[in-house]
Amino acid sequence: MRNFIRIIIVALIAVPLVWIALPSEKAEAWGFYGHKRINRMAVFTLPPEMIGFYKKHIEYITEHAVDPDKRRYSIPEEAPRHYIDIDHYGPSAFDSMPKFWKKAVAKYSEDTLNAYGIVPWWIDVMTYRLADAFRQGDVDRILRLSAELGHYVGDAHVPLHTTENYNGQLTNQHGIHGFWESRVPEVYGEQYDYFVGRAFYVESVINTSWDIVKASHAQVDSVLQLEAALTKSTPSDRKYAFEQRGNVTIKTYSQEFTSAYNRALNGMVERRMRASILMVGSLWYTAWINAGQPDLSKLEDKDVSDSAKKAQEEEEYLWKNGKLKNVKGHDD
Repeated sequence: MRNFIRIIIVALIAVPLVWIALPSEKAEAWGFYGHKRINRMAVFTLPPEMIGFYKKHIEYITEHAVDPDKRRYSIPEEAPRHYIDIDHYGPSAFDSMPKFWKKAVAKYSEDTLNAYGIVPWWIDVMTYRLADAFRQGDVDRILRLSAELGHYVGDAHVPLHTTENYNGQLTNQHGIHGFWESRVPEVYGEQYDYFVGRAFYVESVINTSWDIVKASHAQVDSVLQLEAALTKSTPSDRKYAFEQRGNVTIKTYSQEFTSAYNRALNGMVERRMRASILMVGSLWYTAWINAGQPDLSKLEDKDVSDSAKKAQEEEEYLWKNGKLKNVKGHDD
């Protein structure tokens, strides 16, 4: 009997760990894959006067596209910069919400705005800061702000970053957050057309930011209802599947269900990603124009400073080791 028990124990120990890893409420918008691809392809929208500088630093712009998502788990004030739950403010929110920050604060209070997200205002702030970095010829700030501005612009293009029901938690659709913005582009992203044309000058960054949010929010019902309809018609053993990722097996949305959802969306994910790419490049271009079109060729030989690299290493350490336990916002 004892030998039998030993055999059972050994067998259990030998079984590979199975990690049940459905896209969760903590999935970042677009996922790391999507954010990096958006920033990278935005470089190719730039005019000749800018593209040399950005192409030299394209790896930095790409890799640091995800820094804001890492930071949100170590800095409390970071999370609201990624979204806005516009439906919290009622069915006529786009008419009643002041577009300018000071007027919005006067109407709703800064605490309320931060509680439900500030992404359109933050895009405006980041574009202004990038223009200042261009004026100063500060390579560290130009690169950091370019990479991070790209992240927030990408977030604003995601429908589920404009609603209180950001992960389907109010409609029994837990996991849809990561399904739409991570799983679908990871499976089909290599098939997307990323050549979106040339960057253009944005006359009003704040008005354009609100236009982005409005366009994203218009897609929320489709994102939720199409997934709900598919779930209703799909047996649970066909909705999910197990896939090998390195040394672990994970449970995720099946290829069949993902394909059906992608077809039902009729190219929505690709369209929002393409729009993100063009807008990221356009806001970089706008900041450069607003700075007086400085000669970036004079900065091409400069690299990121040692102090900036050290700061990024410290931020990376905090992300891995010092995460906040209770991040507010779209991670509750």
